[in-house]
Amino acid sequence: MTLRTTLKSAITAMLMLGAAGLASQAARADAIDDITKAGTINVGIFSDFPPFSSASADMSIKGYDIDVAQAIADSLKVKLNLVSVTGQNRIPYLTDKRVDFLMSVGYSKERAEVIDFAAAYAPYYIAVIGPAALAVKGKEDLADKSIAVNRGTLEDTSLTEAAPASADIRRFDNYNSVIQAFISGQTQLMVVGNDVGAQVLAKQDALQPEQKFQLLTSPSHIGLNKNEDRLKQAINDAVAKMLADGKLDESSKAWLKTPLNPDNLKD
Repeated sequence: MTLRTTLKSAITAMLMLGAAGLASQAARADAIDDITKAGTINVGIFSDFPPFSSASADMSIKGYDIDVAQAIADSLKVKLNLVSVTGQNRIPYLTDKRVDFLMSVGYSKERAEVIDFAAAYAPYYIAVIGPAALAVKGKEDLADKSIAVNRGTLEDTSLTEAAPASADIRRFDNYNSVIQAFISGQTQLMVVGNDVGAQVLAKQDALQPEQKFQLLTSPSHIGLNKNEDRLKQAINDAVAKMLADGKLDESSKAWLKTPLNPDNLKD
C-alpha cells in the first residue's frame, strides 16, 4: 500500500507539473501582454520592397505595409518599431520573438506548419499591363500581341499557360528589362506582379498604362507565431476596420495606384 500510494502521488505530481508547464507555455505564447507592457510592437518588414515598404525622401520607411502596421500599432495604443528582415531570416526572427509579426507573407502549407497567419490584408497578383489605347480584356485578346515577361518566374509560367499559341512572348532576364521593353514600345504588353506594376502605373503618364486583367491572385498575409490568438484577433480586427472605413482602399490607391478589390484578398 505504501508503494502504491507513493506511485500515485508521484503520478499526480507529474500531471500537475505537466499542466503547469502547458499553462506557462500558453501564457508565454500570448504576446499582447508583453507588447502592452513594452509599449512597442516590433514588426518585421522588407526595407526595400516598393510600393509595400521602402525609404522615402526623408529616409523614413513608408508604403502600403507601413500603413497597415501603423494601424495595428495604433489599435493597440503602442509605438510601432520597424525591423528590417530578409527572405532568409524573417521566419527565424519571428520564431525567436525578435519581432511580434511579419508583413507580406504569402500563405503556404509548409509555412503553416511553423507559423500562423492572420487574414489577408494586401493584394498580390500577376497582371497584364498595357496602354489604355490597346483593347485587351482577357486571355483570348493576347493573341498576336507581343508581351514582355521575366524569364523563368511565376509570371512567365502563368503567361505561358494562359496565352494563345499566336502570342509573341518575349522573355527578359530581369524586371528592369521587362519594363524598358514595354515603355520603349518593343512590346505591346507586359506581365508583372502588382508590386512592379505599381511603379510603372505611377510614372508613365504619357503611355497611360493600365491593368488589363489578372492571371493569378495570391494575397499577402501577416505572419505571427502559433498560439497567439489575442494578437491574431487584434490584427484581424485592425485590418477589418481599415476595410470598413476605406483606409485600406486609400492605401491601395496611394501605393498600388489602383482601387482595392476585396476579391484580391481571397486565397
